[in-house]
Amino acid sequence: MMSSDYISVWQGDLSFEDINYQRHWSVLDSAEQVIASKMRSKNRHNEYVHIHGLLRYQLGLILNHPPERLVINRSQTGKPYLGDYPKLVFNISHSAEHFIIAIATDCQLGIDVECIRPRKNIRGLVSKCFAQVEQDYWNQLSEPEQIKAFYQFWTRKEAFVKATGHGIALGLDRCVINPMNINVFNNIPEDTGVIDDWFIHEIPIKQDYSAALVTDKKIAQIRVFNLQNES
Repeated sequence: MMSSDYISVWQGDLSFEDINYQRHWSVLDSAEQVIASKMRSKNRHNEYVHIHGLLRYQLGLILNHPPERLVINRSQTGKPYLGDYPKLVFNISHSAEHFIIAIATDCQLGIDVECIRPRKNIRGLVSKCFAQVEQDYWNQLSEPEQIKAFYQFWTRKEAFVKATGHGIALGLDRCVINPMNINVFNNIPEDTGVIDDWFIHEIPIKQDYSAALVTDKKIAQIRVFNLQNES
């Protein structure tokens, strides 16, 4: 089992070679295979199979347990967990062709990665998902700065709501980032605990991407590894 003093993060680019697809499909449980099979988009189907297969292989290596025999449960709000190993926590995210996996013990965590690119609805998302103090800061930036700042704020908000287990239903505008220090929260919903118990960690990642990790305790070290899409 991993030490509780650090979090391991794996990142890499998804590859949809047939040999990897078959290997990853074979370790998914029946529920995951049903979810994947219902996806009409081939790209979304492949992404789901590969990243969930990779997650199972990493969990299996840590636990010295066959990945196909791991029982992954879900909470009432949909957050996955290992009922047989409740102290081990994990989260995944992917954007475009890049994926990221975080695994730790004795904490709650959420992780998010986003490809930094212009989008037509960015101003509407800021208006809907950013608190007023965040909007005021964002509106005074130049357009290139706005694009970068949007994803820096967005990944931190997403990572937080994933860590709480509530997801975006919690309200991204209620998770307020300090514009002067984007690794600190200005405010969080009352039902998510004490603000000082939550920590934001920026994850080093490839150019044109933004990634963030949020935990409910201070972590001494975050170990980042590059992982090829193979087992």
